Amino acid sequence: MGRAVSLRRDPLPAGLHTLADHEAHARSRLDDATWAYFNGGSADGITLAANREAWGRLALMPRVLRRLEHAHTRIQLLGRELAHPILLAPVAYQRLAHPDGELASAQAAAAQGAGFVLSSLAGTPLATVAASVRHQPERGPLWFQMVMQRDRDAVRERVAQVEAAGYEALVVTVDAPVQAPRDLQWRAGFRIPPGLAVNEQPAPAPVPLAPGDSDVFQRFMAAAPDWSDLEWLRATTRLPILLKGVLHPQDALHAVEVGVDALVISNHGGRALDTVPATAAALPPIVRAVAGRVPLLVDGGIRRGTDVLKAIALGAHAVLIGRPLVWGLANAGALGVAHVIRLLRDELEIAMALSGCERLDQAASALPGA
Repeated sequence: MGRAVSLRRDPLPAGLHTLADHEAHARSRLDDATWAYFNGGSADGITLAANREAWGRLALMPRVLRRLEHAHTRIQLLGRELAHPILLAPVAYQRLAHPDGELASAQAAAAQGAGFVLSSLAGTPLATVAASVRHQPERGPLWFQMVMQRDRDAVRERVAQVEAAGYEALVVTVDAPVQAPRDLQWRAGFRIPPGLAVNEQPAPAPVPLAPGDSDVFQRFMAAAPDWSDLEWLRATTRLPILLKGVLHPQDALHAVEVGVDALVISNHGGRALDTVPATAAALPPIVRAVAGRVPLLVDGGIRRGTDVLKAIALGAHAVLIGRPLVWGLANAGALGVAHVIRLLRDELEIAMALSGCERLDQAASALPGA
């Protein structure tokens, strides 16, 4: 069994019947600055809004008089059978939402058979989180998210720690080598409390700038990794690698050629470059380009079980949710996160039943014209 973890037993507030209810209640629990950090997007928030709107614009076609008593939500992903296709995305600084932070989210995911991805900016040691859940028999995948650095010694050390702790894959985020303007959180005066990210790797020494040099190009981008660093990582670790932050089909193909094991179609939840396509729009071209060579996961704006079914119907193998886990965490700790996962899974089953899908590999039949 996993190491015993003492978590708070917060009661689930009344009236939480949807993820939107969780969102509204969490707003009352978090201060303005913290809310702006978790719920805000970059710049004008165009991509942030587009993510949610794009799923809503897609239609499902109901089917009737189907026999579905043997239906299920199980999927196969990276060599494992999962109870359902819902995973918790890597979200930084979860202790800002609740004192139990990532421990609560990991426990909730394990209890609900959901995959869990620990952020490299977690407020709980990575080994502690893994020890708390890795021996639970019904849990989903346990993955670690990391941001590549050019310092290969530091990356090698981190990978060794992750492997030793029992994580089963690396989720490498590549879409934010520089931070996009976060206007909402800046206006709210958000500041990261010192010492909160206990797993954070030391930042590289600042690059001296010559007169006329750019902070963006000659400092941050000069230290950013490139495809050769990903190739080196692939040769360095035995763990599967999921590349997170891919929107362009050519990048997806290049990643497959380098040897990644799966792709996460993501625009960073609307927190990186603004005005990029919604993930629901970016997914189909990548599905066509990759043509089944690696599994595809998608995140961004998924708020209903119908959204999960639509993502699978478009060609994703699984989905990740980020902000909703924060809302559940703020509302009731581990119980709140578990409730968010359960709501999505229940809604997915209902959507499958009403569209006549016995298994998720039949999801495409739920789209009009199928």
